Amino acid sequence: MKPTAVLALSFLLPLLAFLTNLPLAFSNGEQVLDLSGRPIYAGLSYTIIPATRGQLFTFLTIIMESLNCSTELEIEFVRKPECSESSKWLVFVDEAIQKTCVGVGGAEGHPGQQTFGGKFRIENYQFGYKLVFCMTETPTCSNIGTFNAHNDEDGRRLNLTEHEAFDLVFVKASKFDEVIKSVASIKYKRESCPETQYE
Repeated sequence: MKPTAVLALSFLLPLLAFLTNLPLAFSNGEQVLDLSGRPIYAGLSYTIIPATRGQLFTFLTIIMESLNCSTELEIEFVRKPECSESSKWLVFVDEAIQKTCVGVGGAEGHPGQQTFGGKFRIENYQFGYKLVFCMTETPTCSNIGTFNAHNDEDGRRLNLTEHEAFDLVFVKASKFDEVIKSVASIKYKRESCPETQYE
């Protein structure tokens, strides 16, 4: 069985994360570094930001064990959205926009939609890192990119793509981050729970 870590995310910076199923050591890949070139360690808070300009996303705090590239991850928000049974990220097909998207909650939160089991990974990419999703029991992995549906949604969704990935970096959070609630808000689609979608 491959080692698995949980990566926890939050809109309120910084909060305690719920970590489960953490291995004692990671043996594959090089260590993930923050923007200052320092390794990411357990118990410290970080923000995920775009590696290049031009895209505005919500700052997300993560708290994790020592993490190497290519380590399999489960990702979840620290605070569970009110409209979801779970804060865990999952991948599903949104038939309305004909895309495979990243969302929150389990299959029960996406009735009638195809969901996929698997794990996320952090990989080296262009100016920083990218997230990829690898489906369970297949060698198939896809980049996580962004998509603007232009269908009355005020934001971009994270989606699986074979093309350009979302280029991101990690920045160690400071004590001043505690007063930042969010940089951009999640936009709600109709009356349902928001997918992992950013302005």
